[in-house]
Amino acid sequence: MAERRPARLDQPRENIRRFAWPAWMTNEAFGVLSEKFARFMGTAQFLIGMTVFVTLWLAWNTYTPERLQFDPRSLNYTLLTLILSLQASYAAPLILLAQNRQADRDKVALEQDRVQAERNLADTEFLTREVAALRLALRETATRDFVRSELKDLLEEFERRGLFPDEPSINASPKKKGKGKPAASGEPAAYRQPSDTAAPGQPT
Repeated sequence: MAERRPARLDQPRENIRRFAWPAWMTNEAFGVLSEKFARFMGTAQFLIGMTVFVTLWLAWNTYTPERLQFDPRSLNYTLLTLILSLQASYAAPLILLAQNRQADRDKVALEQDRVQAERNLADTEFLTREVAALRLALRETATRDFVRSELKDLLEEFERRGLFPDEPSINASPKKKGKGKPAASGEPAAYRQPSDTAAPGQPT
């Protein structure tokens, strides 16, 4: 017979499950089933169906012959009372379970919304700081109007000091090249007559 080894403290114990619940009996599946049942109990179809069921039950056990009654009126409808009590005893825990699951989902959603809100706040603060930095940088940048005003002041300063050379007069006649006669007033240059005293060998 093999000797049984003692359990070691440096090794975790294996979790051996001797009994496994069916797939439809897991916590998630049972929770989904309870939510469906709670939603169905809160609908108009359930209320109408329950009303019709109770009405038919009472009518049958009240107006039919006694030999056909299974829950007679003389016993104050004991079976119907038991059924309704059993339904209420199971409906209340199922509704509470569905509410607990909804509360857990709401808690997770609120946590995600809080994280998202903090992230949006951080992004907004970052963008605010960036916009403020851009405004400060734009204040130190020369604008077009500022450059124009500075150039205008500089031009006025140069004119006041006389640093610009004398500009030629527009009405002054330009100097004529060559020894020909000056053209008459208003006569185009193409109609000028060549000089009589042209140099020898020079084309007339």
